[in-house]
Amino acid sequence: MPVLTRLIPSPVVVDIRPGALDDLATVLADQRVSQSGRLAVAISNGSGARLRERVAPSLPGADWFEVGGGTIDDAVRLADAMKSGRYDAVVGLGGGKIIDCAKFAAARVGLPMVAVATNLSHDGICSPVSILDNDAGRGSYGVPTPIALVVDLAVIREAPIRFVRSGIGDAVSNISAVADWELAHRVNGERVDGLAAAMARQAGEAVLRHPGGCGDDGFLTVLSEGLVLSGIAMSIAGHTRPSSGACHEISHALDLLYPRRAASHGEQVGIGAAFATHLRGDEEGSRLMADVLRRHGLPVLAGEIGFDDDEFARAVEFAPQTRPGRYTILEHLDLPPGRIRAAYAEYTASVGG
Repeated sequence: MPVLTRLIPSPVVVDIRPGALDDLATVLADQRVSQSGRLAVAISNGSGARLRERVAPSLPGADWFEVGGGTIDDAVRLADAMKSGRYDAVVGLGGGKIIDCAKFAAARVGLPMVAVATNLSHDGICSPVSILDNDAGRGSYGVPTPIALVVDLAVIREAPIRFVRSGIGDAVSNISAVADWELAHRVNGERVDGLAAAMARQAGEAVLRHPGGCGDDGFLTVLSEGLVLSGIAMSIAGHTRPSSGACHEISHALDLLYPRRAASHGEQVGIGAAFATHLRGDEEGSRLMADVLRRHGLPVLAGEIGFDDDEFARAVEFAPQTRPGRYTILEHLDLPPGRIRAAYAEYTASVGG
């Protein structure tokens, strides 16, 4: 009987625990990611620079590169700067912008990439995508999945709590994104990868139903693992469908329509997910999602992130234009502006606005 299987791109190292950063060199050497210690380490001038003093003694063979921001130009400059070295791997030490730059630069020079996350603001820590600003606004660039991921929970707790909250919103939004994917399958016959959908949904459900709070190691571990599984789910599917549906379309619309006023990605997709769940007729699920977001200190209404009802309704109307060809509950219902405003009023009343 033939053995049927498939290869799944995923990290060879996932180290999530307090103190993980102190063992970075040992972990990479033991797993044969970098036995020589020749590493190119990308950092910001913020959290990464502060951690350099702590980590540098254990990485004597590393070269350090400060990245100015999260633009495509920053990533290209980083890649160009690394070309002269003979490195085993690239390490991105910092938040989402640094990790995205490091992923792109590593792909450009053909090196494996190690993500060392200093916050948990979104699922980019392990995704096959780099989100980088460009002349047209912001673009998504396909890159290999990180070969290793290190999350030191002690470092995570030192970061502003808003980053953890943003990660919660991004993880929970998976539940809505997968529901949109399954809707597209029922209506249009779009293929759903069952393994990718299962990983993404269970990552969201684990965060949604965990009783802990933002400062608990148990909860932070589940959140970290959920963000990792989200990234792997996207690698399995070959696109962002498992973690991006109407929730992300609404967030992208807010970014594009109100670029100077947009809230964090996780806050916006959290609201988008709760509202999209309401639109699908799942009021119980929408209320549960809203209750959990509130418990963790996240907003559930547009007014809580600075948008009035009409502005939010305009973003919902514009949202399908942000992802042409993607079918979600927004495209399915195709609501006119007046009906969107009425639906949002119903949502507000349902979740206790």
